[in-house]
Amino acid sequence: MRILIDIGHPAHVHLFKNFSWIMQKKGHSVLFTSRDKEVTVQLLRAYKFDFIVFGRPLKKIVGKIWGLIKFDFLLFKTALKFKPDILLSAGSMYAAQVAWILRKPHVTFEDTGNMEQIRLYKPFSKVILVSTAFHKNLGEKQIQYKGYHELAYLHPNYYQPDDTIYATLKLRKGEPFLIIRFVSWEASHDMGHAGFTARIKVDIVNELSKHTEVFISSECDLSGSLKKFQIKIPSERMHDALAFAALYIGEGATMASECAMLGTPAIYVNSITAGTLEEQEKYGLIYSFRNSDGVLGKALKLIDTPNLRQIHQERRQKMLVDKINVTEFMCWFIENYPESVNIMRTDPDYQLRFRKEI
Repeated sequence: MRILIDIGHPAHVHLFKNFSWIMQKKGHSVLFTSRDKEVTVQLLRAYKFDFIVFGRPLKKIVGKIWGLIKFDFLLFKTALKFKPDILLSAGSMYAAQVAWILRKPHVTFEDTGNMEQIRLYKPFSKVILVSTAFHKNLGEKQIQYKGYHELAYLHPNYYQPDDTIYATLKLRKGEPFLIIRFVSWEASHDMGHAGFTARIKVDIVNELSKHTEVFISSECDLSGSLKKFQIKIPSERMHDALAFAALYIGEGATMASECAMLGTPAIYVNSITAGTLEEQEKYGLIYSFRNSDGVLGKALKLIDTPNLRQIHQERRQKMLVDKINVTEFMCWFIENYPESVNIMRTDPDYQLRFRKEI
């Protein structure tokens, strides 16, 4: 089988990486395509995948419209040469539209619920795979699975934290630190939403740095007093940093969910909500705020909570036993497509065979 995977965000590299390694070991061919967004290229290169980059993503409405034409054309040319049997993505309208032109199936994963994007790929896709926690019904193409994107790469069967990250961060082993994440607010689903103001960013970092080491991960450029807090580690080591952090505070939903998978306490600050995050909050793994009001007080309270890590690790275990091994499910679903579609429609509990003892 020849599989083309289109990447729209660095987290999508992680979503598909274990799947890709397993499928390649089974003799399947995998090619990644992407735009040069944030650390996407660094990750693809670090994991030694075959990939093609189509340039930087375009901004603003006019740029995004032109980008749809440009990236569709470039992906179409690539697909003609690669000759994929199936195209995969996490919400790529480019992959969906090119698959439709080539009369090949496009299977997509979805977790943001951004209807602007969904409307551009749904008509051209065969299957939309969503978590059972997903908060929208996308119709007959939707198939639910008991897991999250982040479990495809942070499930304990595939990932174990490496504590050499302390040395990389120039900290003593076990020394407490926290990570703060700022987003760029340039994605289409970010329009009309907000998190921290510029003033609050400075205030919260300055106050928390009085209590513990602070590292900032940011999509946008940091300037002034915040620059010295910028985390400087290889992009593929970020999960190790999150795994050992005492606390995460951020506007980034993906990192908040990653912390939930790792058992790291996470404060999510964003007016955008998602069904997966809401479910993780019910497990007690995430604390959500629609704006910055009350965030500093909550952070200080959590820092002072005895046995906070143990509490969150126990909550993580409860979550894990409820979920399936997402990577195993992905491999089975794609290798057995389209029969797998019929199986999941007639017997959704078939997926429970991918739920293993932790």
